Amino acid sequence: MSSGNRPRIRAAGRTRGVPEATVARLPVYLRALHALADAGHDTVSSEELAVAAGVNSAKLRKDLSHLGSYGTRGVGYEVALLVDQISRALGLTQRWAVVLVGVGNLGHALAGYAGFASRGFRIAALFDADAERVGETIAGQEIRHIDDLDRVVAEEQVSIGVISTPADAAQEVADRLVEAGVTSILNFAPCVLQVPDGVDVRKVDLALELQILSFHEQRKADSAGTVTPLPAAHVDAREVVAQ
Repeated sequence: MSSGNRPRIRAAGRTRGVPEATVARLPVYLRALHALADAGHDTVSSEELAVAAGVNSAKLRKDLSHLGSYGTRGVGYEVALLVDQISRALGLTQRWAVVLVGVGNLGHALAGYAGFASRGFRIAALFDADAERVGETIAGQEIRHIDDLDRVVAEEQVSIGVISTPADAAQEVADRLVEAGVTSILNFAPCVLQVPDGVDVRKVDLALELQILSFHEQRKADSAGTVTPLPAAHVDAREVVAQ
């Protein structure tokens, strides 16, 4: 099957033109709705769902309106119906085949994460350039050599790739994924990837997120009038920024 015939993630119908900020919140709503369904709730008010999702109710109602879902006055939203609407908007009515490249410590953990399957994703293959890792088995998957990428992407109809390599290898891996026909990339490497138009990249930078939390902790300390002690081995702030 040619790359042009492979399924791709596209918004359809009313989901066209949905703001990126709304798209980012839809999985949060879906997770909250699944929890409500598991607890036996058939309906939920916008206020209850907003609390469960950690947003304000006005923002939630506006987000859901992009999907054509407005709820019923005095009743709220049907949980099962809203789960179906959001799942369709996110393309989760089918299972997406995913390849993971880079099976170091982080890649190993991602490969064994059971939550992918329950959320509509199937790890189709694991890849690494290290010949010593090739042939190892993780969570029932045998690690393949990166040179097999093109063939597997075509055979498994893969549209999504996950990169968990060191930063200096990530761009080359991204290029190979794109050449193979992958059109969406989740990047865990601490670098910015350059990709052509039509390829979507989401970046997960754990160190960056910790630095943001550090900022908020410093603000709390400043507001409380406390002094945050320097670590025993003081690091120049310029060195931190440079990293």
